[in-house]
Amino acid sequence: MAALIEPAARCISAVIITKNAASELAACLASVAFCDEILVVDSGSEDATVELATSLGVRVIQTHWRGFGPQKQFAVEQATHDWVLCLDADERVSAQLANEVANGVSPAPTGESAVARTTAYRFARCNRFMGKYLRHGEGYPDWSLRLFDRRAAVWSDDVVHEKVVVNRGEIGTLAGDLLHESAESLDNYLAKQNRYSTLAAEIALAQGKRASVAQLLFSPAVRFIKFYFFRLGFLDGVAGLVHILIGCLASFAKYAKMLAAQK
Repeated sequence: MAALIEPAARCISAVIITKNAASELAACLASVAFCDEILVVDSGSEDATVELATSLGVRVIQTHWRGFGPQKQFAVEQATHDWVLCLDADERVSAQLANEVANGVSPAPTGESAVARTTAYRFARCNRFMGKYLRHGEGYPDWSLRLFDRRAAVWSDDVVHEKVVVNRGEIGTLAGDLLHESAESLDNYLAKQNRYSTLAAEIALAQGKRASVAQLLFSPAVRFIKFYFFRLGFLDGVAGLVHILIGCLASFAKYAKMLAAQK
């Protein structure tokens, strides 16, 4: 069986979905300048996102919002090239990762089965929280699969925490970090986690799962021990402690909301 990628077909499309991202988009676009195409799929921005992307020579598609997973899959399908690198507007590809990505998509050796070769790559995402990059605990390495051959993988249609599902081939790992430059306030982060815990509870209940008082009590405690001690979250100082505690709170809220719905 012939390999999916031939030596003359190693181009990569950087794909970014946006909405009101003018303040952070330029840095994101600059970090993927090594790609052969940059595509921005915008869903109704009311700021200068579209104008900025257009002025920088980026291909822009304006469309309606479908939800995170479906929107990202739509964007992937509009790309010119089969190999895609998917980012959010507040993410930047580090220099080391850019070099890895540029050299990571190589043609399969002659005669190698397309099923056996690498069709997707993951790499660490480094999250900035309370002004500090987290290097331990729940915030790192935060493995993210964002570089893949769209003929072998798709975005899931999950309501929250969408992910890339690889249908064939192997998953490789690249060195270098994807930098998540989230500048949202602590208030906004807490509000987002509250929304996520509601969605997680609704999904679990829709799948027929039931919550228990034991889960309510022990899940946050186990989570704290895992990330603060075993994953060395304490080395990230106050930012690491707050990040982990909010995760524990979200776990508690999920089971509390499930129990409330069950009653």
